[in-house]
Amino acid sequence: MNKTDLVNAIAEKAELTKVQAKAALEAALCAVGGALAKGDKVALIGFGTFAVIEKGERSGVNPATKEKITIPARKVIKFKAGAELAAKVK
Repeated sequence: MNKTDLVNAIAEKAELTKVQAKAALEAALCAVGGALAKGDKVALIGFGTFAVIEKGERSGVNPATKEKITIPARKVIKFKAGAELAAKVK
């Protein structure tokens, strides 16, 4: 499913126009992205939780040259599915 398919599904289920559904989706994504950028956790009951975690510096190997490299510390987004979503996927 791509973004257009998602907008169409939202429009159908929420009885909105496609323009309204797209605006709602954009607003939701913007809100989630803004919260994560601030370091907040976003918990959607029944769906899942988005959180920012910090990965420490580590060593690795360049697969092309087999040279050892240092991979710098970074922040990544983690998603943990809620129980209801996990049950639907099973």
